[in-house]
Amino acid sequence: MTNRVTERYLQECLADGSRLRAAMREADLPPALSAASGQRLFPRPLFLEEREILAFADDVIQVFELLTSLPARLFDGDLERYCAALAVNERRTRLITRLGGAKPPQYGRADMYHDGTAFRLLEFNIASELGGVDRAGEIPRLLLGVESFAQFAKEHELDFTDTGRMIAETLRAAGAPIAAGREPVVALLEAPGGLAGYGDSWRAFEELMLGFGLDFMLGEISDVTAEGDRVLLNGRKLDVVLRCYSADEILAVPDGEALAEPVFRAHEAGTLALCTPMESNLFNNKACLAMLSDPRARSSFDAAELAVIERVVPWTRAIGGTFAAPSGELVEECMARRTELILKPNARYGGSGIVAGWEVGESAWRQALESVDAAGAIVQERVVPRSEPVVDPETGELEEWQAAWGLFVTPQGYAGSYARALPANESAVIGIGANAMTRTAGVFTYQDGKGLR
Repeated sequence: MTNRVTERYLQECLADGSRLRAAMREADLPPALSAASGQRLFPRPLFLEEREILAFADDVIQVFELLTSLPARLFDGDLERYCAALAVNERRTRLITRLGGAKPPQYGRADMYHDGTAFRLLEFNIASELGGVDRAGEIPRLLLGVESFAQFAKEHELDFTDTGRMIAETLRAAGAPIAAGREPVVALLEAPGGLAGYGDSWRAFEELMLGFGLDFMLGEISDVTAEGDRVLLNGRKLDVVLRCYSADEILAVPDGEALAEPVFRAHEAGTLALCTPMESNLFNNKACLAMLSDPRARSSFDAAELAVIERVVPWTRAIGGTFAAPSGELVEECMARRTELILKPNARYGGSGIVAGWEVGESAWRQALESVDAAGAIVQERVVPRSEPVVDPETGELEEWQAAWGLFVTPQGYAGSYARALPANESAVIGIGANAMTRTAGVFTYQDGKGLR
């Protein structure tokens, strides 16, 4: 099932001599974005009815509020008990509550599938170390510079939300109280050695932020120095740090907490805005969705909140931590539902360690369930993504792909979307880091209320 704009786009791409088929290839990418993603672009954008994505964004924002209220609702505000329930050890707990454990700002990326009738939330990355920002708004903007696509967009009144612009506005607003009438100095800080692995993506992000007029630079947390209550990078005093080092990366470095401490102190002194604080990690754990989904927590939510959870969150259960169901019972239930479930380790990302029950036999599935590490995992109900057909620019043949969507939120609200796509049924995980065949797509919206056909 797809929508009328997609159908029309495919029809035009299938026509003899179609220039629309090669529109993505004709887009004029800036240098850093080209280096990072130029070879991994999906041949067409994806299309959504605007009301559908805005309605789901409203649900996602409500889920953010529910997730960040879990310590108060389920653990009487006791963060140590909450972290123990998530299988978070004491050292990690100290790090991610270093600034007091307060609710983090609304900043993150929801990852979801569209099952042909509605979106379903798979994970919520409540964090600032987010991929996709460099592409979410830029791909649509660049496509509008291609004549064949611009004509199609005008005919169907297509629009998009400029994610990069909204992130730039968020960073500028964070630095405004500190910069006092001047442009704030903003740095994206990676973990020690992080730019070696993620430098291409962050340079594309830097290119984007500079394009919006930000005084912006890249560095690693190990590069900063302290001068009184200020933090410096390359000899310049920083007003804003966009944190792109994770708790795991800090803890993997000997005495890593000492590297992060100058940034913490400057944030506490009000001479630096840390976007986002480590407290985001309190709610970035996959097992948080299990707390929403578990029937034992139902009494902590009212009827309207339960309706959002049931509409958005698939059946999800925790393995490990004090909130997990009795392991024997859960394992046997998961064995009976093997072909309907997927196992996701809490402490990994990018698709690492995921085991799809429908891709393995019973013995391998049982072993995966019974060998979860100390950080725990979740088991989640399978969501089958709908088909996203595309016309191959080289062959002119229609191919079936499937997409994982990313929806960004900032303090201003919905901040745009992008998608990653794989050939249909290629893998249970659709991610840039998980499979070399994964491609990135921009997202356009249209208005007509006709929905699926």
